[in-house]
Amino acid sequence: MEINQLTRVYRYDGMDLPVPSHLAGDAQGLRAYHATLYPAILNAEAVDLGVSGTAHVTEYRRAVGTKG
Repeated sequence: MEINQLTRVYRYDGMDLPVPSHLAGDAQGLRAYHATLYPAILNAEAVDLGVSGTAHVTEYRRAVGTKG
């Protein structure tokens, strides 16, 4: 049996976003941090893309629709 450490990768609009070490375990705090860089993340859906290589990838996808 082999144990591999996975890193968390967060993507938005094709870019890998930084993950500060003090927020690595706090999904809500990390989302708020990323929203300071890209405000549209507040309304985006977080989609778990699974494991790719040695990274667990989560992607923020913009909400698509019409304004009310």
